[in-house]
Amino acid sequence: MHQELLRELSVITEEEQRILDGRQEIDPQIYTEKKDMVIDSGKLLQRGKLIQVRPHTRFVHFPEHTHNYIEVIYMCQGSTTHILNGREVVLKEGDLLFLNQNAVQEILPAGRDDIAVNFIILPEFLDTAFEMMGKEENQLRDFLVGALCGRDGETGWMYFHVADILPVQNLIENMVWTIFYDSSNKRSCTQITMGLLLLQLLDCMDKMESGGRKFDNEITAAVLSYIGEHYKNGTLSELAEQMGYDVYWLSREIRRRTGRTYKELLQEKRMQQAVYLLGNSRIPVTDIIESVGYDNTSYFYRKFRERYGMSPKEYRGNLYKMPEKDL
Repeated sequence: MHQELLRELSVITEEEQRILDGRQEIDPQIYTEKKDMVIDSGKLLQRGKLIQVRPHTRFVHFPEHTHNYIEVIYMCQGSTTHILNGREVVLKEGDLLFLNQNAVQEILPAGRDDIAVNFIILPEFLDTAFEMMGKEENQLRDFLVGALCGRDGETGWMYFHVADILPVQNLIENMVWTIFYDSSNKRSCTQITMGLLLLQLLDCMDKMESGGRKFDNEITAAVLSYIGEHYKNGTLSELAEQMGYDVYWLSREIRRRTGRTYKELLQEKRMQQAVYLLGNSRIPVTDIIESVGYDNTSYFYRKFRERYGMSPKEYRGNLYKMPEKDL
């Protein structure tokens, strides 16, 4: 990793200084307000953002926890020891670890020279990567399906030994650099770079360890692909006909497998596309609303504010304010 970036990531944070000054455990208020230790993206991500990087907290034991987001950990230097669903995994320099929302993680204390960076990622950020990967069945795609649905999957975590794979290392460093130094067009660049990273990792499956629980995702993957391609005008009836299933049976299966209805998944995709257009174009908001499939403007505004805590105009304005180190 570039030495300038490594120096930035090595700086002792306020949280770490308190630990060095004698605090014996993490401050849970930084990460969650839940008693069951579900690390909350709302505590780590600025409202409206989809991804952020932060240095891994050293010098302290991090107790068992899960996340309500996808976490990706890259080991820049040294090593860290993780207990994942009861299995010990040691990340070494250049290694990459993916965790879905249901993976149970515990982390042993890291030393001063053990530098790792954590990507905090909301599921919708991976939508572009999912589309880039195509429809070929593989374990990496299975992981994305489970992560996008927020459900247990066959693959709860993936550990890649890729320190010697230069394209992978370059893509990871590019993402860290783009976010950390607030590069222009950062959201598009980072989403596409993540897609390229996952495509590269498909050639490294022999260097991957994984763990998780069984999850049948064939139907789920087909539903997500259909919605990704037909979010403006797609219907459950058309999807059922294409897949050769009874529409009522498919509706129940979608709810059972994803925890959400077809309509909820469709609304999610439409909101993702609206957010993308707000951040990457100057198209008027009214035209964006129509282009993503809404014919009721008031309904869109209400749902957008419920999700992001602000209006579309305010959201767009926030993206062009002072530089930030998140997206």
